[in-house]
Amino acid sequence: MANASRQEQDFIRPVRRVLVGLLAVVLLLTFLIWRIDSPRVEQFRMAVIDRVVPSFDWAMRPVARAVAMAENFRSYARIIEQNQELRRELQQMRAWREAALQLEQRNAQLLDLNQVRLDPQLTHVTGVVMADSGSPFRKSVLLNVGARDGVQDGWAVMDGLGLAGRIAGVGQRTSRVVLLTDTASAVPVVIQPSGQRAMLIGDTSPFPILEFIEAPDDLRPGDRVISSDDGGVFPAGLLVGEVVLTRDRRLRVRIAADYGRLEFLRVLRSRPVERITDTGALIAPPDIGAEPEAASAPLAETGPGDG
Repeated sequence: MANASRQEQDFIRPVRRVLVGLLAVVLLLTFLIWRIDSPRVEQFRMAVIDRVVPSFDWAMRPVARAVAMAENFRSYARIIEQNQELRRELQQMRAWREAALQLEQRNAQLLDLNQVRLDPQLTHVTGVVMADSGSPFRKSVLLNVGARDGVQDGWAVMDGLGLAGRIAGVGQRTSRVVLLTDTASAVPVVIQPSGQRAMLIGDTSPFPILEFIEAPDDLRPGDRVISSDDGGVFPAGLLVGEVVLTRDRRLRVRIAADYGRLEFLRVLRSRPVERITDTGALIAPPDIGAEPEAASAPLAETGPGDG
């Protein structure tokens, strides 16, 4: 067995050397033929290409497919990168969209505040809502304006649509606003067009109750409700809402203020109410002139013995 393997190796080695030499010669001749610049050699090269290349079409198909797959892979990689970039841009656009919507809402609220027509003598200070009470029994919010801004207890507070509540608690930099729906809220109002006066009392529901009405039968749903200056609590003529008739057959008010979007509130500086301490000052004293002196002159001329 060892001799047979040695004979086989002795036979294969010379054959391998011959084949390698022939391959080297063929490659060298091919190189030389492709490098020679001659018309006859060029014709020979074209004849070889026309003869050999079409017959190797089947061998070129895998190569072409591999090249196409490589190009597709590169295009897929570019598409994935573009997709990721588009997703990042979409997230940024969503963030910008949310910011734009918030700015649009704030702008609309500020425009509503500016469009509210008030008495020219009423000045105001605008505050930003910081937080709400978070209690089902208390309906109030906090503003970022306080005593340093001149805010006082009892002042009326409006949003861009109507009366929202009143100031009930003032700090140095913040103040608390009791909304009209709070149980501690009781506001005198006037109902138009009948002109009846009533009290708007909160009960934590979205529709406060109208109490102490003189003639309830004269009221109709949709009647306009405005504030009254009775008691000097609020300025007169501020829009409160409209009358509604609920299922319990009670007259309530649909508040004009949008409690769902309280972000900016306007605190109205109320004029101090004149207090009368001396009731006699209501009647003007008589004019001190000639008449009292004329009346006292005859008394001076009469004596005790005169009858």
